[in-house]
Amino acid sequence: MTVEQNVLQQSKSQKHQQTFLNQLREITGINDIQVLQQALKDSNGNLELAVTFLTAKNAKVPQQEEATYYQTALPGNDRYISVGSQADTNVIDLTGDDKDDLQRAIALSLEESNRAFRETGITDEEQAISRVLEASIAENKASLKRTHPEVWSDSPNPYDRKRQDSCPVGLKNVGNTCWFSAVIQSLFNLLEFRRLVLNYNPPASAQDLSRNQKEHRNLPFMRELRYLFALLVGSKRKYVDPSRAVEILKDAFKSNDSQQQDVSEFTHKLLDWLEDAFQIKAEEERDGEKPKNPMVELFYGRFLAVGVLEGKKFENTEMFGQYPLQVNGFKDLHECLEAAMIEGEIESLHSENSGKSGQEHWFTELPPVLTFELSRFEFNQALGRPEKIHNKLEFPPILYLDRYMHKNREITRIKREEIKRLKEYLTVLQQRLERYLSYGSGPKRFPLVDVLQYALEFASSKPVCTSPIDDIDASAPPSGTVTAQTIPSTTEQQGPSSSEIPSTSPVQRSVIHKPFTQSRIPPDLPMHPAPRHITEEELSVLEGCLHRWRTEVENDTRDLQESISRIHRTIELMYSDKSMVQVPYRLHAVLVHEGQANAGHYWAYIYDHHQRRWMKYNDISVTKSTWEELERDSFGGYRNASAYCLMYINDKEQFLIQEEFNKETGQMLLGVDTLPPDLKDYVKEDNKRFEKELEEWDAELAQKVQQEKLLATQTPRMPAPSSAPVQAGEPEYLEQPSRTDLSKHLKEDSVRAITKALAEQEDRSPETVMQMAIKLEYARLLKLAQDDPPPECDYRLHHAVVYFMQNEAPKKIIERTLLEQFGDHNLSFDERCRNIMKVAQAKLEMIKPDEVNMEEYERWHQEYRNYRETTMYLMVGLELFQKKSYMEALLYLIYAYQNNKELLSRGLYRGHDEELISHYRRECLLKLNEHAAALFESGDDQEVNNGLIIMNELIVPCLPLLLVDETEEKDIAAVEDMRNRWCSYLGQEMEPNLQEKLTDFLPKLLDCSTEIKGFNDPPKLPSYSTHELCERFARIMLSLSRTPADGR
Repeated sequence: MTVEQNVLQQSKSQKHQQTFLNQLREITGINDIQVLQQALKDSNGNLELAVTFLTAKNAKVPQQEEATYYQTALPGNDRYISVGSQADTNVIDLTGDDKDDLQRAIALSLEESNRAFRETGITDEEQAISRVLEASIAENKASLKRTHPEVWSDSPNPYDRKRQDSCPVGLKNVGNTCWFSAVIQSLFNLLEFRRLVLNYNPPASAQDLSRNQKEHRNLPFMRELRYLFALLVGSKRKYVDPSRAVEILKDAFKSNDSQQQDVSEFTHKLLDWLEDAFQIKAEEERDGEKPKNPMVELFYGRFLAVGVLEGKKFENTEMFGQYPLQVNGFKDLHECLEAAMIEGEIESLHSENSGKSGQEHWFTELPPVLTFELSRFEFNQALGRPEKIHNKLEFPPILYLDRYMHKNREITRIKREEIKRLKEYLTVLQQRLERYLSYGSGPKRFPLVDVLQYALEFASSKPVCTSPIDDIDASAPPSGTVTAQTIPSTTEQQGPSSSEIPSTSPVQRSVIHKPFTQSRIPPDLPMHPAPRHITEEELSVLEGCLHRWRTEVENDTRDLQESISRIHRTIELMYSDKSMVQVPYRLHAVLVHEGQANAGHYWAYIYDHHQRRWMKYNDISVTKSTWEELERDSFGGYRNASAYCLMYINDKEQFLIQEEFNKETGQMLLGVDTLPPDLKDYVKEDNKRFEKELEEWDAELAQKVQQEKLLATQTPRMPAPSSAPVQAGEPEYLEQPSRTDLSKHLKEDSVRAITKALAEQEDRSPETVMQMAIKLEYARLLKLAQDDPPPECDYRLHHAVVYFMQNEAPKKIIERTLLEQFGDHNLSFDERCRNIMKVAQAKLEMIKPDEVNMEEYERWHQEYRNYRETTMYLMVGLELFQKKSYMEALLYLIYAYQNNKELLSRGLYRGHDEELISHYRRECLLKLNEHAAALFESGDDQEVNNGLIIMNELIVPCLPLLLVDETEEKDIAAVEDMRNRWCSYLGQEMEPNLQEKLTDFLPKLLDCSTEIKGFNDPPKLPSYSTHELCERFARIMLSLSRTPADGR
């Protein structure tokens, strides 16, 4: 091994040790670095075993002198974290109580583990990664066997999977791999990183590498990562499948365990593999110089640890990649960084005689891409499981890191001292202000200015000479029927009858008839208590004092508040001078986690530096976003979502986000033009396969249409009655050749109008009567359209023309609709109506094509049919809901809401009350969720499976419908309630099979994608006449008005 390789290996080992310590601190919640180091030492670097040592109930707590922690950091040592040595033992007797024997046995086991690593090249950490990847692949395969694959699999219509213009390409979640999508998309959108991956060429000496390194890890993964990045650049698909890259990761290790992967752990391992792959290439291409690894250059920096141990100073340089930060107890990113950069008592850094110990970290070299891990999980010792920290933590879009740089340490120390002094002064001022705002010595305290105001109001009130009790006694009737001492309680009042008590006494009436108003103050008493005896001179002096004191208190309070605001502002601007804003880092990506510690969903917000906007990458869904949405989902404190990883880039290093240009023409390269020749061919082949899918789909549809036309031509037509030809294009809900109730309803309206027209019209010619009848019918329908009826009486259901009028349909559409009503063949039952029917039919035939747009006419009638259909979905859904048939009701309400939303998008009066449908859809889901949870809690295998079927087939597919509109706060809250109900099971004891089912199900429930994944066919609707539809709709709406709305 060369000297350069040795140095790099030591640097990597050092980095791994720091990573292990950070993960141990995060998992166990133990912050004592000595305990963590000793556990890591005893476990010989095995993370799982170290956690077991730290969390076991009777585990031996590692003891270590303080000097042990700092000994490796003293001058002369180049490593900061010590690694324990293995025990040298053979056969060990564990039958006794000797704990040393137990430790030696563990060491022997670790030696076996290390021997296995030397033979296979697979570490325990890599095996843990393998378990997760195998679980992801198994989940992907298992998804093919689900009852309703349309919910989870690709849409059969390739046009649903077609990329729109230059929209970014998504990544398919192939089973618990949202963590993979979030990290890969964040890195892919770093253009420099993208270029490095796309232009990577395997080393020529790859065939000489060991089988472990070549075929099971770096190079195969790099090949698939190149293919995946190429598809993300130039694919015509809306999203691409990363299964092959995940398969490579899985095949690199062997394990059978399963869990959902952690973003920071995966990112650590991913960068390690990429670093190794580029190191091989760098060593091959070097010309006697130290090889430069682009991954190290891009993602790794250095900091200087400056410390004091018992009065002795030391300095040590460390390399870091992802920088870990604690979240608990801090309000923003700078507070986290300040705490991470200072450990122990830093006051001793400037003293030679102090016995205290502490250290500071100063960045000496920042990487172009700086990643912060936000530790949002801690181990609950009482419950024996990790828990998520939901505290709010703010972070800026631009982060200035000058205050943490080694070159600025002197000025930063001065500023820190000044901030410390200001905060101490601020604490004193806040305590003084609190005394003004919470005055008093009892449990209830009030602002002092209010206390003085109340005293002033009391003193200024009108004096009274009698006590309140005497005043009430004097107002009692002479007979003494009711006195102040004998007023009965509301449960004991039996007093004299109303005839014995004068009706003019309000007090007596209240005693007998209105027990809840007996404490009402008589009108001749003051509204507030008042002093009984006070002279004008006393009142004048007292008012003067109270006014003066109140003014003094107001001034003091205002001065304190202004001083506090000034100090806050001074602290905020402490680092705003020009010398401290020279190292800007811009926020590039935020990786968000929603859920609990044991389960959840990841997605990423990534900044588009050229379009200057935020994008949300949620598996296959890629949408435009805003900083406000990012704040809500990432800061924490709202719902169960919060940032887990922040990726900042140096704002002065434009090469990170610089587009490529053609060297000859100077034009920007876009899409597949940015790819190397081999990847360009790969993408073109994949696009050809997708285009073939589209062509096959079009051909299949064309064939179906052709078959339908052929079938229609072969179907024999029934001859229509000669006396009543049916109008072409007649709407389905108007009179059909068969005598339906709908036809009868319209016929009755027409006959009524004709009869009235004959009575009012002297000229009884058919044309004149028809015109009068249409005029009367139009007036009747216009009145209905202008009325404001209660919800149970919807006149739009009575007639299409009412719907048209309320939605301002063109006059020609309304006129033709009325003509068709009076030209219907059902009016041929007597001579009088038959003549009018013939006139109307003749008028219809005279209408020229350019007078009425028949396409527009059909669109209006189709919309009315949709409205009636939506009404029936709503009506049937509400009827089933009232019968507590929630599973059956849900699908009707889902389709009612979706259809109604589409109608309302075209006009306010084209659909029903959206809030009403939303409420019952939401209630239906909540009740089904409660029912499914109850089945799960029963523990019975059959009932548990039934409960999960309800969740997987009914509730989970509906959640995107509730999340798609982020303004519907009640829907979002309902989704959170349902998720929290199931997440609450994570900390409970349950059978292993239940735990396995819960772990498999929760990621689906917590998936935040708003992609509508698929539905069953719409439920079939019964045939209703207009009369029956109106009657049933009125009945169900009336019943709702009598039923509590459960918070609607």
